[in-house]
Amino acid sequence: MQNVKDGSTAHAKANIQTSAAAEHLPSNQFSPATVQRRIKSGAANCDRLSQTKSMVLTDSNPIKLPISRHRRNHSQHNLSDITGMVDQSCLQPLEKNGFLNKAKITEGGKKLRKNWTSSWVCLEGDKIEFYKESKQQTLASSKIGYKPENADLCGAQIDWAKDKSSRKNVLQLTTISGNEFLLHSDDDSIHDWYQAIRYAIDKLSKKGVSTAAHSIWKSSSSEEVNRCEGGSNSKPNPKEAKSEHRKSLILRLNHGSSDTSEKKRVKSRLKKFISRRPSLKTLQEKGLIKDRVFGCHLATLCKIEGTTVPNFVKLCIEAVEKRGLDADGIYRVSGNLATIQKLRFVVDHEEKLNLDDSQWEDIHVVTGALKMFFRELPEPLFPFGFFDQFVDAIKNQDYSQRVQCVARLVKKLPKPNHDTLRVLITHLQKIIAKALVNLMSSQSLGIVFGPTLMWPERETSNMAVNMMYQNQIIDLILSEHAEIFNP
Repeated sequence: MQNVKDGSTAHAKANIQTSAAAEHLPSNQFSPATVQRRIKSGAANCDRLSQTKSMVLTDSNPIKLPISRHRRNHSQHNLSDITGMVDQSCLQPLEKNGFLNKAKITEGGKKLRKNWTSSWVCLEGDKIEFYKESKQQTLASSKIGYKPENADLCGAQIDWAKDKSSRKNVLQLTTISGNEFLLHSDDDSIHDWYQAIRYAIDKLSKKGVSTAAHSIWKSSSSEEVNRCEGGSNSKPNPKEAKSEHRKSLILRLNHGSSDTSEKKRVKSRLKKFISRRPSLKTLQEKGLIKDRVFGCHLATLCKIEGTTVPNFVKLCIEAVEKRGLDADGIYRVSGNLATIQKLRFVVDHEEKLNLDDSQWEDIHVVTGALKMFFRELPEPLFPFGFFDQFVDAIKNQDYSQRVQCVARLVKKLPKPNHDTLRVLITHLQKIIAKALVNLMSSQSLGIVFGPTLMWPERETSNMAVNMMYQNQIIDLILSEHAEIFNP
């Protein structure tokens, strides 16, 4: 205990002596950076725990540690300096996202089949990412390590695609790696996407930052770092591998030249084929091309078949009279449209047609096909030049004169039109004869066949009025059938 007290006392005295010595020093000899050290007391050697040493450094300049020049660590130390030189505004993410229609048409210079898909597109900094759903939902439902498809905007090009798609508002994004994307939107938001992507590309390409930063971050060699820093003594290595930008540029140039040669080859083949192709008459004689029934002009069809009434009209009328006179709402009830289209295809592409086949057992399919035949005539059964004359005739207030006018106009119709109308009206008379069963009167048939057999060459604003006259004309012809066709 006595030794401890002596040590403490000696230590205190040493501090007092040091302070006194400092007061007697001149002001120019005492600086804040002076290292002050407590004087050790010999009496305190018995206990080393009581010995203390303090270093007080008041210099505000930090001590610079030597930087290792090892090859592996060289780029690590200089990376912060290089990124400091890069314009930080172009490295900030430009966040824009939303649903767009995306189609990848080229990958690495190789053409792909265009397949449009709806994708959640995220524009973030120097790239665009494509997700199936929104980014949060996709990442939440995907496995760990999921990487979405992306497009690098460094050195990319964005422009409106005019000849790559028939859709409107389509953007074409081409990357330096040879990938091409088509972006489409049905609304005007595609213009906002164009501005955002264009702004991102321009910021990245400003002052060559995109290419320099891309090569710096891809490289780990000190020579690449020194070259990007702009050293005047650095010399390019002739054996150095081509950069990604140079490779992609060569790839795109080769792809463009091959694409042009392919187009020329296709054009030459088409020219040879067109110059050597046979005439339409030759193809018809060989049976390679068969004239269609639906959509063919009535006079032309009758001339080909050698008759004044088309064979298809005769077949339909025979089928209806055989098993459809008692059908409720015959000609008014619509048949299955898919089956009617199938029947139309058979009529246009096959020589023989059997309406008694089980697939045409629904009589409303047959009547629907017959009405479609008349509706698809290039010129209706009542030619365009007769439309206004029939309308003026039906407006006549005197009934007997009205019938006579209509009879004279019917007699003036071309031979195929006149004979086809007479056969059809005779058939419809049999429908009216069983009106108590099928519930189809002359007025009902007039409403059905009025717009089917006649219409004006040019639609006018009084369409409803014309339709009323059309119905009345057919109703009158049905009612006065004997007087009109056998005066």
